Amino acid sequence: MMFRFAVAAFALAAATPALATPCADEVSTLQRRLDSAGAAMVTGKTPPGGVTSSDSPKALDKPPALTPSDTSVKPTAAGVEEAKKLVAKAGEQDKAGDAQGCRDTIMKAKEKAGALP
Repeated sequence: MMFRFAVAAFALAAATPALATPCADEVSTLQRRLDSAGAAMVTGKTPPGGVTSSDSPKALDKPPALTPSDTSVKPTAAGVEEAKKLVAKAGEQDKAGDAQGCRDTIMKAKEKAGALP
């Protein structure tokens, strides 16, 4: 009887989805953004599986016009590629339980990605 209870408890725990962390949500959101049509325009590459949409209700129809002081946020292909690497690192940090490291890495990734169209 105890064995059945233990097996049932284990099965329930295995079937329960892992709790999403705030940083995991940030990782997921930025990953979708880096796989979006805007990022594909910047890099000239189509992501594996095709371009996705950010599906954000706050998305703009077109990118805002940049002023000369905004050149630091202009997206580049190299910046997008570096941001993708940082997002992967942030995901690993989140899985390892390093919430602060994950947040710091996500902030760096956002800076590298720039203002994607």
